[in-house]
Amino acid sequence: MKSKSKIPKTFVGFLLASVLIWFLITLSKEYVTTLKFPIEYKEIAQNKLLQSAPVKEIDITIKASGFKILKSGFSGKPIEIKANNLLKKKNNIYYILTKNQLNNIQKQMPYGIVVQEILQDSLLLDLGTLTSKKIPLKPNLKLKYHVGYDLADDIIISPDSIVVSGPKKEIDRLTELELSPIELEDVKNDFKKEVTVLKPANNKNLKFSKTKAFVQGRVEQFTEGTIEVPYRITNLPSNIKITTLPKKVEVTFVASLTNFNKITEGSFQIECDYNVVKKNRLNYLLPKVISTSKFVKSFRIAPKKIDFLIQK
Repeated sequence: MKSKSKIPKTFVGFLLASVLIWFLITLSKEYVTTLKFPIEYKEIAQNKLLQSAPVKEIDITIKASGFKILKSGFSGKPIEIKANNLLKKKNNIYYILTKNQLNNIQKQMPYGIVVQEILQDSLLLDLGTLTSKKIPLKPNLKLKYHVGYDLADDIIISPDSIVVSGPKKEIDRLTELELSPIELEDVKNDFKKEVTVLKPANNKNLKFSKTKAFVQGRVEQFTEGTIEVPYRITNLPSNIKITTLPKKVEVTFVASLTNFNKITEGSFQIECDYNVVKKNRLNYLLPKVISTSKFVKSFRIAPKKIDFLIQK
């Protein structure tokens, strides 16, 4: 059996040394190449705000030794582009002439790297005018009450509105802001919950004066009652006299136990408009509740039609 020949260690060492020397000689030479550099924009006017993502990289042709080029390729530090001297293109679109940034970029390069050219001749920025507006907050309630219980008053939101700042075109579209939902089961007690102000979809440039709000409600037990209430007839011509039956209507209402005894016949104002009879050629009146007490949660009236006779 023939033995396998072995490569001498001295040869391997010589080969590695040669490669290393060649590599060092190669990297010590100067080259002209184009590299991509990350950028970030500085000195944007305080009353302006980016409305869409701008270019994040630029292609720069540099002259430097291989060592410097290799080192700059591994550097993650972005180059700062000054956005304090913008030129307007149209509407909210502005641009930066990159040739005016050469000195600024050169100063940020490591020693030994010379900037020769920026391939992009301009950088576009979509800038909106920063404005502020007070926007009301809208609760999102998913409540299931215990039988016989309900809200006693309107929901209280604190604060009821917040100041929103951002690009004018986005602010102008806002009429209200929703709050994160409150979901409660078998509710029979007062509640107060802290919720988050939800940012509108596709509006990442907005800034809120507050990001939280409190939503509270007063819950009471409710019951049903019935009361007879007189009505009045409006727009009845002076030359016409009518007799109606019945003289009163029955109002069935729902009120909290706390306010139940405050409900009287004066809590309801009911009218029958004679013009409706003439316009629709009816032979009956239609009673309508014009106003109710704030203590009344809901109501219904009976009968819904009132018969009448014209006196001759």
